[in-house]
Amino acid sequence: MASVSISMEGPVCLVDNGPDGKMSVQQGALQILQQIQQPVVVVAVVGLYRTGKSYLMNRLAGKQTGFALGSTIESKTKGIWMWCVPHPNKPGHTLVLLDTGGLGDVDKGDSKHDTQIFSLAVLLSSTLVYNSRGTIDNRAVEELQYVTELADFIKVKSSDEVGEDTEFVKVFPTFIWAVRDFTLQKKIDEKDISDDDYLGFALQLKPGTGRKVTDYNLPRECIQKYFPSRKCFIFPFPTHPERVMLLDTLNCPQLDAKFLEVSKRFCDFVFDNSPAKKLSDGYTVNGRVFAGLVKTYVDTIASGDVPCLENAVVAMAQIENEAAVKKGLAEYKDGLMKLKRRFPVFLKEITSEHQGVNKLAIETFMKSSFKDDDGKYMHSLEEAIKKSFSSFLHQNEQASVKSCQGIISDLSGPMRAKIQQGAYTKAGGYKLFEKDLEDIVDNYNITTAGAVKAEEVLEEFLEQRKQESTAILQADKRLSKKEKEICEQREQGLLMEQKVRAAEEQQRLLGEKIEAERASSEERIRQLNSKMEEDMARQKKENDAAMERKLQEQARLLEQGFKDKADKMQLEMNELNRKAEEAAKSRSEEFANMMAAMDRRHTDSMKMMNEQLKLTREMIANQNKRGRKRCCIQ
Repeated sequence: MASVSISMEGPVCLVDNGPDGKMSVQQGALQILQQIQQPVVVVAVVGLYRTGKSYLMNRLAGKQTGFALGSTIESKTKGIWMWCVPHPNKPGHTLVLLDTGGLGDVDKGDSKHDTQIFSLAVLLSSTLVYNSRGTIDNRAVEELQYVTELADFIKVKSSDEVGEDTEFVKVFPTFIWAVRDFTLQKKIDEKDISDDDYLGFALQLKPGTGRKVTDYNLPRECIQKYFPSRKCFIFPFPTHPERVMLLDTLNCPQLDAKFLEVSKRFCDFVFDNSPAKKLSDGYTVNGRVFAGLVKTYVDTIASGDVPCLENAVVAMAQIENEAAVKKGLAEYKDGLMKLKRRFPVFLKEITSEHQGVNKLAIETFMKSSFKDDDGKYMHSLEEAIKKSFSSFLHQNEQASVKSCQGIISDLSGPMRAKIQQGAYTKAGGYKLFEKDLEDIVDNYNITTAGAVKAEEVLEEFLEQRKQESTAILQADKRLSKKEKEICEQREQGLLMEQKVRAAEEQQRLLGEKIEAERASSEERIRQLNSKMEEDMARQKKENDAAMERKLQEQARLLEQGFKDKADKMQLEMNELNRKAEEAAKSRSEEFANMMAAMDRRHTDSMKMMNEQLKLTREMIANQNKRGRKRCCIQ
C-alpha cells in the first residue's frame, strides 16, 4: 500500500472536554489519522495556561498562526488540538503536533483533570515539551506536580507488579523543558552555563531525609527517573514585555533576534531528534495505529480506569494483525491476478508465480503485524493463501480443460462429418477411421504438449469415441472375426495406456503442488526466523538504551553524593535486566512453539497429499498390470 501523507491547513480538536468534564475523542480527527500510513512523530506541549505553548506548536508547523494564541487570562485551548504536517526533515514521516489545554486553568478547577491531560500527553507523544515562564525555581518544579502522580495514572503491565514504574524509562518520551521570558543571567559560581546545565542544576537533589527535603526532592526524582532523556531551551522575552501575548500579530523583524535564534534551535532539535512514536515493544506507530491508541487511552480514562500500555498494545495488535492478514492476502491475489488474465498456463508458471507472490504476501504481513506471539494471524494468512492458491489452480484447470476440449473438437470436426456422411461404414472403413483417429491424437498431443489436464481430456475423448469405433469395426465386412477381436483388444490396450498417462499426469500435478507447499512452508519459516531476530534485536536495543539512561542517572547521583539512591537505582537496573532476560526467554519459547505448530500443520498437509500421491501411483500400477495381462493374452 502506498505511503499516505496528510497536510492539514490548520489544527482540529482531537480530544474534547465535555460539559461533565469527561474527555471524548473527535471522530473527524480520528478519520484524518486513519488515512496516514506513514510513521508518525508525535510532539505534545503541556504547561500552565497562558504561557505561550501554542506559539511553539505553530513554529513547528512552519506557520505563524494556527493553534490559538490568546492575549487574555482566558485559556484558548481546551482539551487537545492536533495538527498533522509532513515532517520537514524525515521523508516518509508525518509530524503530529498536539497542543494541550493549559494546566491550572481556573475555569476547570480540577487537578485530576490536569493530571489526566498530562498523562495522556505522555502516553501519546514521542517528544513531550513542558512549557513554563520565568525561571526553573522550586515553584516551577512544584508546578510540575503531575509528574509525581504518573505512577497512579499510567500502568505499563495489566498485572499489578510492584515497582513497574521503573519501566517507564523504556516507553516515556523525550522531555524538553522550554523556559519562556527568562531575564536572569545563566551563571553558576560566576561561570556561564548552558541551558542543559541550568536544567541539571535546577533538578539537583538535596541531601537529607526530612519531610521538607523529601517534598523538595520528589518531583525532581520523578523527572530524572521517568525522563532520563532531557533537554532545555531558555527563551528571552520575544519583544517588549507588554507585547508578549500578541505573538501572532508580530512579524519576524519585530521579534527579538535572540528569541528567534532560540526558537530556531528549538525547532531544529525537535525535527532532528524526535523519534517516530513506538509502542512498548519497539513497534513503529503509523497514523492508523495512533488513532487507535488515542481512542483506547481516552475511552479508558473516561470510564474511570487507568490507561495500561500493555492492554493498548494488545488491542492495537489485534486490529493491526487482522489488517495485516488482509494486506498480505490482497498482495497475493493481486500478484496472481495478472497471471489469471493469461489462463490457461502451464502449472510450472503458476507454482513459480505463487512462490514469488507468496513471499511478497508474507513480507507485507510481517511489516504490518506485531505481537503475533502464538502465530494465530500468520496461520490465518497461511490458510487463506492455500485456499486462494487452490482456487487459482482450479480456475486454471477449468480454463485448460475448456481449451483442450476446444482443440480436440476442432481436430475431430472432419471425422464427425465423415461419420455423418457414412464414409466409415463401407468395407475397409475401420482402417480409415483408425488412421484419422491416430492423426487426431498425434496433432492433439503436439498442440497441447504440457497443458494441464490435456491427458484427461484426451482420455475422455477416446472413451466417447469407443462406441462409434465398435460400431464401425463390427460393420467392416473386409475384416475377419479374428481380425476384429485383435483390433478390439488393441483399442482397449490403447485406451488403457491413455488412462495410465492421465493418471501419471495427475501424479505429476500433485507432485508439483507438494513441492509448492514445501517451498511456501520454508519461506514462511525463513521470514519468521528473520522477524524474530529483528524483534529480539529491537527489544535488546530498547533495553540497552533504557539501561544506558539509567547508568547516566546513577553516575549523576554518585557525583552528587547520593550513594543510597544510586544503590537503589542499581537494584532497579538489575530488575530491568532480569525482566528483559525473562521476556527474551519467553519470546524464544513462544517462537519455538509457533514453529512446532507450523511444522505439525505442514507435516499433516504433506502426509495427506502424499497419501493422495500413493493412491494415484497404486492406480497407475494396477492399470499397467492389467495392460500387461491383456498383452499376454493376445
